Amino acid sequence: MLVTITSTAPSAADLGHLVRKHPARAQSFDLSVGRAHVFYPEATDERCTVALLLEVDAIALVRQKRFGGGDGASLSQYVNDRPYASSSMVAVALGQVFRSAMTGRSESHPELAAAALPLTITVAAVPSRGLDRLATRLFTPLGWEVVERVIPLDPTVPAWGDSRYVDLELTGDLRLADALRQLYVLLPVLDDAKHYWVSDDEVGKLLRAGEGWLADHPDRDLITKRYLAHQSRMVTDAQSQLDPEARTDGADGDDAATASRTKRAPALAGLRAEAVLQALTVVRARSVADVGCGEGALLTRLLADPLVTTVIGTDVSGRALASASQRLGLRDASDRTRERVQLLQSSATYADTRLRGLDAIVLMEVVEHIDAERLDALEASIFGAVAPEAVIITTPNREYNALYPSLPAGSFRHPDHRFEWDRQEFATWCTTAAERYGYGVEHRTVGDVDPQLGSPTQLAIFRKAIA
Repeated sequence: MLVTITSTAPSAADLGHLVRKHPARAQSFDLSVGRAHVFYPEATDERCTVALLLEVDAIALVRQKRFGGGDGASLSQYVNDRPYASSSMVAVALGQVFRSAMTGRSESHPELAAAALPLTITVAAVPSRGLDRLATRLFTPLGWEVVERVIPLDPTVPAWGDSRYVDLELTGDLRLADALRQLYVLLPVLDDAKHYWVSDDEVGKLLRAGEGWLADHPDRDLITKRYLAHQSRMVTDAQSQLDPEARTDGADGDDAATASRTKRAPALAGLRAEAVLQALTVVRARSVADVGCGEGALLTRLLADPLVTTVIGTDVSGRALASASQRLGLRDASDRTRERVQLLQSSATYADTRLRGLDAIVLMEVVEHIDAERLDALEASIFGAVAPEAVIITTPNREYNALYPSLPAGSFRHPDHRFEWDRQEFATWCTTAAERYGYGVEHRTVGDVDPQLGSPTQLAIFRKAIA
């Protein structure tokens, strides 16, 4: 099983920084699906290729119930395509070996991680089951030029015809993180099979890997059904969360209520989370608390980044924290993961000394849910008592509400919002809080920027002033 990823961007060898594998060294990794080898057939400033070769012990797989084993008397357990077909096992290997690249973050090259790169990806012997030219159908809407080279059953016996395997080549300008997430989802979809038990957390994996592209894919339902192994309950759950008509804008339900507005929501929610993650990269945060974490949408992203060593989620709702724990899979998590994560019942307006000493605190779509007369308490708690090195805040821009035609004039985006600031009001509050507690502040936009009304979401990065 062989996957190659080639970049022809300027300083192409910087691809090694994104995948966190040095071009001068061949590396091997023992994974749950076999042994993976990563090496570079070429690495120059003009062209750089990283290759992943996966070796599978077919006999060992027979003995692992996780991968469909257990029936050792069945001939099909020994005579099958597992050792060579680029199926769900390759997807698992990509997710484990290139985990950091899939997050879309890079400490050393954040601009490169955020940029679309000229990429060519090859995947050998991809099983394509049931539909003609399925790879082209799945990858073309995502911006790829697709070449499927069908592999004959036996090149020496043309009368036998073609196999169901293709050598796949994808060419396009995409972020590396997006390309890896698409492969992670679509390889098992092409095979219409998974070589491991499909558990409840598969829905979360699909939604995280599919964020930003799956909801609008013309074959979304086909992808969802095949990825989730046609498990009807999971498929229904995933489709309800992907459906723009049923989604709300963000974990706390911003921009809910009407179809005309919620169609924007999945993209905006993803853009907001990505903007927060980029801000955390800028401030070099290693220990982060998501205050008002809700059911853990941002926590899952933080936990997926190995650069973040401490992840804390706080919320006033015990039920929300229970949902976050389930979403993060903490019950079955490894000891190492449990050491990285804490879920605490707490309020943003009360000083919580357990949050002291952190690199950053995030308040993502939180401040607008607090009564205006309690904002001073929030400032004293977060900036004064806890005093992290950085604070990142996002909140709706009230001016942008005029672009939501079904939102009545003067209405808030969510019934629980106590207020919504325009750009000047938010800037004034930020400046006052920063000066009062010794921080500097930088403002950023999130989402499409209207020339007159600004962006739908406002973001502020507070950093402690150097004494």
